Amino acid sequence: MARAFAKLAFTPAVRKEQKRLGSADGYAKFLSPEASGGDKLSEAESLFIAERDGFYQASVSETGWPYVQFRGGPRGFVRALDEKTIAYADFRGNRQYISVGNLSEDNRISLILMDYPNRRRLKVWGRAKLVNIEDDPELVTQLHDESYRARPQRAVIITIEAFDWNCPQHIPQRMTLEELEDHLAPLYDELADLTAQNEKYKKEKS
Repeated sequence: MARAFAKLAFTPAVRKEQKRLGSADGYAKFLSPEASGGDKLSEAESLFIAERDGFYQASVSETGWPYVQFRGGPRGFVRALDEKTIAYADFRGNRQYISVGNLSEDNRISLILMDYPNRRRLKVWGRAKLVNIEDDPELVTQLHDESYRARPQRAVIITIEAFDWNCPQHIPQRMTLEELEDHLAPLYDELADLTAQNEKYKKEKS
């Protein structure tokens, strides 16, 4: 954990609860003047982000309600542009435009990027800028993988305010079919070998 995250997340109400529940002293060091970091991506964060095929995104409505949705795309559709900026192509969906409306009034945004197979989680806080395809088609095209059959409508450019790696303690281990392939390959090979041995045995017995 770094200071940028603690300054943003540890509000007076949060600190009050930490004190009441006994964790305030343990977290105080992250708010000290000596603490630093957590607002510039390293190579580790950039690579982690580039490997994702989706993430959870939160915005806040003008009436104060949080809104969380899943954003998906081909692996690498969200990427780091530099140590302070990430971006993704926003594809056409159900045309409710809730996130678009929220971000047009309040540009604060939060992402949770999951790596379920390895039980890792990266949380990101930032400020989003929406760039419509009509205004900058070249930018949106650069962010869009043409092999992915979806229609991008805009680019979402996020300037990072803070990020934090989360503890894996309660992250369930889940895998996509693609991620399972490497784990299942030895079993497929063993099954094929056993099938061949069985066929050979039956021929010898006949």
